[in-house]
Amino acid sequence: MIGKLQTNKVKYAVSLFDYIHSLDNVKLAEKISIEQKKKNRNVKIFIQVNIGNENQKSGIDRNSLKNFYDKCIKDYNLNIIGLMCIPPQNGITKTYFRQMKDLKKFIGLKELSMGMSSDYMDAIECDSTFVRIGSKIFGNRN
Repeated sequence: MIGKLQTNKVKYAVSLFDYIHSLDNVKLAEKISIEQKKKNRNVKIFIQVNIGNENQKSGIDRNSLKNFYDKCIKDYNLNIIGLMCIPPQNGITKTYFRQMKDLKKFIGLKELSMGMSSDYMDAIECDSTFVRIGSKIFGNRN
């Protein structure tokens, strides 16, 4: 699942999806943990990082990432496999992708979910393993 996950929808998401790309707060981590236990599932999860520190975007601040990751692993037993970001659209996305690559390495994770149709090649150069290229496949939104 890509996109904002509301806590009241977690019970459905844990049943339907193998991946959640948008873990962005402790309350959501707790809800996912509870639902996984109920359903005996182990979803693969990406922590969403607010790499550009944008007020309008969700995600964990870089400076809080390690503590948040540790809490998700130790307190909630979540299967965190990687990090996800949507960088600012200011023309320097590769700079943000490099920062994400460094964060992934610092935490010790394997996966990165970043890059869209307009910047996926830069994302791949920075070790992205999941890209979102909807408009390259389906065309631009109307």
